[in-house]
Amino acid sequence: MQELIEKLKTEAGLTDEQAKQAITTIKNFVVEKFPMLEGAVNNVFGGE
Repeated sequence: MQELIEKLKTEAGLTDEQAKQAITTIKNFVVEKFPMLEGAVNNVFGGE
């Protein structure tokens, strides 16, 4: 996940905290819309 954080910081100009919040927001959205993917999402983004 650190690679994605770095990519967001570099390409979108986000701070470390903003990048982490963006990932959390996306993760939560995907799990909310597609609950059957929760296990896969947690494997990719970490199950925080």
